[in-house]
Amino acid sequence: MQITGTHINYYFVCKRKLWLFANNIQMEHTSSRVSEGNLIHETTYQQRTSKYEEVAIGGIKVDYYDAKNKVIHEVKKSNKIETAHIWQLKYYLFVFEKAGIEGVTGKLEYPKLRQTEEVILSNRDVEELQDVINEIKNIITSETCPGVLNATICKRCSYYDFCFSGEAEQDE
Repeated sequence: MQITGTHINYYFVCKRKLWLFANNIQMEHTSSRVSEGNLIHETTYQQRTSKYEEVAIGGIKVDYYDAKNKVIHEVKKSNKIETAHIWQLKYYLFVFEKAGIEGVTGKLEYPKLRQTEEVILSNRDVEELQDVINEIKNIITSETCPGVLNATICKRCSYYDFCFSGEAEQDE
């Protein structure tokens, strides 16, 4: 089973979303927020496409890789789920390291916010990622889907209608 950056991201956002996505129930194509994120990726840092590469390695695909300086650039729309973004980028660094490409660092970029954060992979992060990968495998191979999270973030999720169909809206 190939673990992707999306699996890592969803693990830190919502275990139900992770299970649904991994079991081929994918709703991202219906989300205007996902479309907006794709547009931001395609229209910002346009000069990079001539200097850096979009690299696919070990089941992941990174937005931009600066091979000369060994930096992975990951572009995101918003920092609302920053922890998930950081761990997704750490996973990319982990995969590069496992492929024998050492000394790679990451830059998490939020062009709309004009923010950039440097991300590195520590030995402790590697240990935690190995635990996370094992937990992801357990979640996605489970016969049952995890329960609804019912958090504020749910209302902006592409799976919202799926998770809450037939449910009465709750006041916050």
